[in-house]
Amino acid sequence: MRRLIRGKTSAPTAKAPSVRRTRRPGWLRSRRVLTVAAIVTLSLGAVSGGVFELYRSGRIETVLLHIENRAVELSAQLGLVVGDIEVEGRAMTDRDAILRAVGATRGTPLLAVDPARAKTQLEALPWVRLAAVERRLPDTLHIRLVERRPLAFWQRQGKLVLIDHDGAVITGERLERFPGLIVIVGDDAPHRAGALIDMLTSQPDLAGRVVAAVLVGGRRWNLQIDNGIDIQLPEDDPQSAWSRLAQLEHSSRVLARDVQVVDMRLPDRLVVRVTPEPPKEPVKKGRQAAKNT
Repeated sequence: MRRLIRGKTSAPTAKAPSVRRTRRPGWLRSRRVLTVAAIVTLSLGAVSGGVFELYRSGRIETVLLHIENRAVELSAQLGLVVGDIEVEGRAMTDRDAILRAVGATRGTPLLAVDPARAKTQLEALPWVRLAAVERRLPDTLHIRLVERRPLAFWQRQGKLVLIDHDGAVITGERLERFPGLIVIVGDDAPHRAGALIDMLTSQPDLAGRVVAAVLVGGRRWNLQIDNGIDIQLPEDDPQSAWSRLAQLEHSSRVLARDVQVVDMRLPDRLVVRVTPEPPKEPVKKGRQAAKNT
Protein backbone atom coordinates (compact mmCIF):
# COMPACT_ATOMS: atom_id res chain seq x y z
CA MET A 1 0.00 0.00 0.00
CA ARG A 2 1.34 3.40 -0.96
CA ARG A 3 0.76 6.78 0.68
CA LEU A 4 0.30 9.69 -1.70
CA ILE A 5 0.27 12.16 1.22
CA ARG A 6 1.80 11.58 4.61
CA GLY A 7 1.16 13.35 7.85
CA LYS A 8 3.92 15.58 9.18
CA THR A 9 6.52 14.21 11.57
CA SER A 10 8.98 16.03 13.76
CA ALA A 11 12.60 16.01 12.57
CA PRO A 12 15.04 14.13 14.87
CA THR A 13 17.65 16.14 16.77
CA ALA A 14 20.80 15.23 18.62
CA LYS A 15 19.14 15.64 22.04
CA ALA A 16 15.79 14.06 21.40
CA PRO A 17 14.61 10.91 19.58
CA SER A 18 12.50 11.22 16.46
CA VAL A 19 8.83 11.81 17.11
CA ARG A 20 6.51 9.30 15.50
CA ARG A 21 3.16 10.31 14.26
CA THR A 22 0.52 8.42 16.24
CA ARG A 23 -3.21 7.98 15.99
CA ARG A 24 -5.46 9.91 18.34
CA PRO A 25 -7.06 7.74 21.05
CA GLY A 26 -10.29 6.08 20.08
CA TRP A 27 -12.28 7.88 22.78
CA LEU A 28 -11.11 11.23 21.44
CA ARG A 29 -12.07 10.35 17.88
CA SER A 30 -15.49 9.19 19.07
CA ARG A 31 -15.94 12.36 21.11
CA ARG A 32 -15.16 14.55 18.14
CA VAL A 33 -17.55 12.63 15.90
CA LEU A 34 -20.29 12.97 18.51
CA THR A 35 -19.55 16.68 18.80
CA VAL A 36 -19.92 17.14 15.06
CA ALA A 37 -23.15 15.15 15.09
CA ALA A 38 -24.49 17.30 17.93
CA ILE A 39 -23.64 20.50 16.09
CA VAL A 40 -25.42 19.31 12.99
CA THR A 41 -28.44 18.19 15.01
CA LEU A 42 -28.70 21.55 16.79
CA SER A 43 -28.36 23.38 13.50
CA LEU A 44 -31.17 21.34 12.02
CA GLY A 45 -33.28 21.92 15.13
CA ALA A 46 -32.81 25.66 14.81
CA VAL A 47 -34.48 25.68 11.44
CA SER A 48 -36.97 22.83 11.97
CA GLY A 49 -39.72 25.22 13.07
CA GLY A 50 -39.68 26.97 9.74
CA VAL A 51 -39.02 23.95 7.55
CA PHE A 52 -42.51 23.95 6.05
CA GLU A 53 -42.28 27.61 5.14
CA LEU A 54 -38.83 27.10 3.66
CA TYR A 55 -40.15 24.19 1.59
CA ARG A 56 -43.00 26.32 0.29
CA SER A 57 -40.65 29.17 -0.59
CA GLY A 58 -38.19 26.87 -2.39
CA ARG A 59 -35.32 27.92 -0.13
CA ILE A 60 -34.95 24.67 1.80
CA GLU A 61 -32.22 23.29 -0.46
CA THR A 62 -30.19 26.48 0.00
CA VAL A 63 -30.57 26.31 3.77
CA LEU A 64 -29.64 22.61 3.91
CA LEU A 65 -26.60 23.26 1.75
CA HIS A 66 -25.56 26.06 4.10
CA ILE A 67 -25.93 23.75 7.10
CA GLU A 68 -23.89 21.06 5.37
CA ASN A 69 -21.12 23.50 4.50
CA ARG A 70 -21.10 24.87 8.04
CA ALA A 71 -20.87 21.33 9.47
CA VAL A 72 -17.88 20.61 7.22
CA GLU A 73 -16.18 23.82 8.37
CA LEU A 74 -16.76 22.95 12.01
CA SER A 75 -15.47 19.40 11.49
CA ALA A 76 -12.26 20.83 10.02
CA GLN A 77 -11.87 23.10 13.06
CA LEU A 78 -12.14 19.97 15.22
CA GLY A 79 -9.25 18.37 13.31
CA LEU A 80 -11.12 16.14 10.85
CA VAL A 81 -8.94 17.05 7.88
CA VAL A 82 -7.00 14.95 5.37
CA GLY A 83 -3.56 14.08 6.69
CA ASP A 84 -2.91 10.80 4.88
CA ILE A 85 -4.08 9.49 1.49
CA GLU A 86 -3.47 5.74 1.28
CA VAL A 87 -3.72 3.89 -2.04
CA GLU A 88 -3.87 0.13 -2.59
CA GLY A 89 -3.41 -1.47 -6.00
CA ARG A 90 -1.65 1.39 -7.79
CA ALA A 91 0.99 0.35 -10.31
CA MET A 92 0.40 2.39 -13.47
CA THR A 93 -2.00 5.16 -12.46
CA ASP A 94 -0.41 8.58 -12.16
CA ARG A 95 -0.19 9.95 -8.60
CA ASP A 96 -1.28 13.47 -9.52
CA ALA A 97 -4.22 12.12 -11.53
CA ILE A 98 -5.46 10.33 -8.40
CA LEU A 99 -5.22 13.50 -6.31
CA ARG A 100 -7.12 15.48 -8.95
CA ALA A 101 -9.80 12.79 -9.16
CA VAL A 102 -10.51 12.73 -5.42
CA GLY A 103 -10.19 16.51 -5.16
CA ALA A 104 -8.26 16.39 -1.92
CA THR A 105 -4.86 17.26 -0.51
CA ARG A 106 -3.42 17.72 2.96
CA GLY A 107 -5.72 19.96 4.98
CA THR A 108 -8.88 19.31 2.97
CA PRO A 109 -11.84 18.73 5.34
CA LEU A 110 -12.35 14.99 5.41
CA LEU A 111 -16.14 15.35 5.30
CA ALA A 112 -15.81 17.49 2.15
CA VAL A 113 -14.60 14.45 0.20
CA ASP A 114 -17.54 12.67 -1.44
CA PRO A 115 -16.56 8.97 -1.73
CA ALA A 116 -19.15 8.25 -4.43
CA ARG A 117 -18.03 11.17 -6.58
CA ALA A 118 -14.36 10.29 -6.02
CA LYS A 119 -15.05 6.69 -7.08
CA THR A 120 -16.68 7.89 -10.31
CA GLN A 121 -13.80 10.25 -11.05
CA LEU A 122 -11.20 7.57 -10.37
CA GLU A 123 -12.92 5.02 -12.60
CA ALA A 124 -12.81 7.56 -15.43
CA LEU A 125 -8.99 7.38 -15.39
CA PRO A 126 -7.54 5.25 -18.22
CA TRP A 127 -5.78 2.66 -16.06
CA VAL A 128 -8.48 2.30 -13.39
CA ARG A 129 -11.04 -0.47 -13.81
CA LEU A 130 -12.60 -0.35 -10.32
CA ALA A 131 -12.17 1.98 -7.36
CA ALA A 132 -13.37 2.27 -3.77
CA VAL A 133 -12.91 5.28 -1.49
CA GLU A 134 -13.29 5.36 2.30
CA ARG A 135 -13.01 8.17 4.84
CA ARG A 136 -11.25 6.83 7.91
CA LEU A 137 -11.52 9.15 10.87
CA PRO A 138 -9.86 11.23 11.99
CA ASP A 139 -7.59 12.09 9.04
CA THR A 140 -7.17 9.32 6.45
CA LEU A 141 -8.55 8.89 2.95
CA HIS A 142 -8.20 5.26 1.88
CA ILE A 143 -8.38 4.33 -1.82
CA ARG A 144 -8.47 0.83 -3.32
CA LEU A 145 -7.82 0.47 -7.05
CA VAL A 146 -8.14 -2.42 -9.45
CA GLU A 147 -6.13 -1.47 -12.50
CA ARG A 148 -6.63 -2.66 -16.05
CA ARG A 149 -4.34 -5.41 -17.32
CA PRO A 150 -2.85 -4.96 -20.80
CA LEU A 151 -4.05 -7.62 -23.23
CA ALA A 152 -3.18 -6.62 -26.80
CA PHE A 153 -2.51 -3.78 -29.20
CA TRP A 154 -5.43 -2.66 -31.34
CA GLN A 155 -4.54 -1.16 -34.70
CA ARG A 156 -6.99 1.55 -35.71
CA GLN A 157 -6.53 4.24 -38.34
CA GLY A 158 -2.92 3.21 -38.74
CA LYS A 159 -2.04 3.65 -35.05
CA LEU A 160 -1.69 1.24 -32.16
CA VAL A 161 -3.41 1.57 -28.78
CA LEU A 162 -3.27 -0.66 -25.73
CA ILE A 163 -6.46 -2.48 -24.71
CA ASP A 164 -7.48 -4.68 -21.77
CA HIS A 165 -9.50 -7.89 -21.53
CA ASP A 166 -12.77 -5.94 -21.62
CA GLY A 167 -11.77 -4.19 -24.86
CA ALA A 168 -11.31 -0.82 -23.15
CA VAL A 169 -8.64 1.45 -24.60
CA ILE A 170 -5.97 2.19 -21.98
CA THR A 171 -3.37 4.31 -23.72
CA GLY A 172 -1.53 4.96 -26.93
CA GLU A 173 1.62 6.29 -25.27
CA ARG A 174 4.91 4.52 -24.55
CA LEU A 175 3.75 1.19 -25.91
CA GLU A 176 7.31 -0.13 -25.88
CA ARG A 177 6.73 -0.87 -22.19
CA PHE A 178 4.54 -3.83 -23.18
CA PRO A 179 6.55 -6.18 -25.39
CA GLY A 180 5.17 -9.51 -26.55
CA LEU A 181 1.52 -8.50 -26.99
CA ILE A 182 -0.21 -9.39 -30.24
CA VAL A 183 -1.71 -6.84 -32.64
CA ILE A 184 -5.42 -7.16 -33.42
CA VAL A 185 -7.20 -5.53 -36.36
CA GLY A 186 -10.92 -4.95 -36.97
CA ASP A 187 -13.66 -2.59 -35.84
CA ASP A 188 -15.11 -5.00 -33.29
CA ALA A 189 -11.82 -6.72 -32.54
CA PRO A 190 -11.29 -5.21 -29.02
CA HIS A 191 -14.58 -6.61 -27.72
CA ARG A 192 -13.72 -10.09 -29.01
CA ALA A 193 -10.02 -10.06 -28.22
CA GLY A 194 -10.46 -11.45 -24.70
CA ALA A 195 -12.13 -14.62 -25.96
CA LEU A 196 -9.49 -14.93 -28.70
CA ILE A 197 -6.57 -14.66 -26.26
CA ASP A 198 -8.21 -17.20 -23.93
CA MET A 199 -8.51 -19.61 -26.86
CA LEU A 200 -4.94 -19.06 -28.03
CA THR A 201 -3.44 -19.63 -24.58
CA SER A 202 -5.11 -23.05 -24.42
CA GLN A 203 -2.24 -24.11 -26.70
CA PRO A 204 0.70 -22.22 -25.19
CA ASP A 205 3.35 -23.43 -27.64
CA LEU A 206 1.38 -22.07 -30.58
CA ALA A 207 0.09 -18.98 -28.73
CA GLY A 208 3.63 -17.69 -28.26
CA ARG A 209 4.11 -17.65 -32.04
CA VAL A 210 1.03 -15.56 -32.90
CA VAL A 211 1.97 -11.96 -33.69
CA ALA A 212 -1.28 -10.60 -35.19
CA ALA A 213 -4.97 -11.40 -35.58
CA VAL A 214 -7.41 -9.89 -38.07
CA LEU A 215 -11.17 -10.08 -37.50
CA VAL A 216 -12.66 -10.84 -40.91
CA GLY A 217 -16.16 -9.52 -41.54
CA GLY A 218 -16.80 -9.36 -37.79
CA ARG A 219 -17.21 -13.16 -37.87
CA ARG A 220 -13.92 -15.06 -37.73
CA TRP A 221 -10.17 -14.62 -37.22
CA ASN A 222 -7.13 -14.81 -39.47
CA LEU A 223 -3.93 -15.30 -37.50
CA GLN A 224 -0.37 -14.55 -38.50
CA ILE A 225 2.50 -16.36 -36.84
CA ASP A 226 6.09 -15.31 -36.44
CA ASN A 227 7.34 -16.82 -39.71
CA GLY A 228 4.68 -15.07 -41.80
CA ILE A 229 2.26 -17.98 -42.24
CA ASP A 230 -1.44 -17.03 -42.22
CA ILE A 231 -3.87 -19.31 -40.39
CA GLN A 232 -7.52 -18.97 -41.38
CA LEU A 233 -9.78 -20.07 -38.50
CA PRO A 234 -13.45 -21.01 -39.00
CA GLU A 235 -16.39 -18.94 -37.82
CA ASP A 236 -17.88 -21.90 -35.94
CA ASP A 237 -15.89 -23.68 -33.24
CA PRO A 238 -12.47 -22.07 -33.76
CA GLN A 239 -11.31 -23.74 -30.54
CA SER A 240 -11.46 -27.20 -32.14
CA ALA A 241 -9.59 -25.97 -35.22
CA TRP A 242 -6.90 -24.40 -33.03
CA SER A 243 -6.47 -27.63 -31.05
CA ARG A 244 -6.28 -29.63 -34.28
CA LEU A 245 -3.56 -27.34 -35.62
CA ALA A 246 -1.57 -27.84 -32.41
CA GLN A 247 -1.78 -31.61 -32.86
CA LEU A 248 -0.68 -31.37 -36.49
CA GLU A 249 2.23 -29.13 -35.58
CA HIS A 250 3.30 -31.59 -32.88
CA SER A 251 3.07 -34.62 -35.18
CA SER A 252 4.21 -33.27 -38.57
CA ARG A 253 5.67 -29.77 -38.03
CA VAL A 254 3.34 -28.32 -40.64
CA LEU A 255 4.23 -24.74 -39.74
CA ALA A 256 7.93 -25.39 -40.31
CA ARG A 257 7.33 -26.21 -43.95
CA ASP A 258 7.39 -23.92 -46.97
CA VAL A 259 3.76 -22.87 -46.38
CA GLN A 260 2.02 -19.57 -47.06
CA VAL A 261 -1.56 -20.20 -45.80
CA VAL A 262 -3.17 -22.84 -43.58
CA ASP A 263 -6.92 -22.80 -44.25
CA MET A 264 -8.96 -24.43 -41.47
CA ARG A 265 -12.35 -23.01 -42.34
CA LEU A 266 -13.76 -26.43 -43.29
CA PRO A 267 -14.28 -28.75 -40.31
CA ASP A 268 -13.36 -31.97 -42.14
CA ARG A 269 -10.22 -30.88 -43.99
CA LEU A 270 -7.16 -28.71 -43.90
CA VAL A 271 -6.07 -26.82 -47.00
CA VAL A 272 -2.46 -25.76 -47.27
CA ARG A 273 -1.23 -23.21 -49.77
CA VAL A 274 2.49 -23.56 -50.34
CA THR A 275 4.83 -20.72 -51.12
CA PRO A 276 5.22 -20.43 -54.89
CA GLU A 277 8.67 -21.20 -56.25
CA PRO A 278 10.50 -18.40 -58.05
CA PRO A 279 10.38 -18.69 -61.89
CA LYS A 280 13.28 -20.59 -63.38
CA GLU A 281 15.47 -19.40 -66.25
CA PRO A 282 14.04 -20.66 -69.57
CA VAL A 283 16.13 -23.35 -71.23
CA LYS A 284 17.75 -22.01 -74.41
CA LYS A 285 18.10 -24.21 -77.43
CA GLY A 286 20.30 -24.58 -80.52
CA ARG A 287 22.06 -21.63 -82.04
CA GLN A 288 20.71 -19.12 -79.45
CA ALA A 289 22.34 -21.07 -76.64
CA ALA A 290 25.59 -21.45 -78.55
CA LYS A 291 25.58 -17.79 -79.52
CA ASN A 292 25.31 -16.63 -75.91
CA THR A 293 28.20 -18.81 -74.73
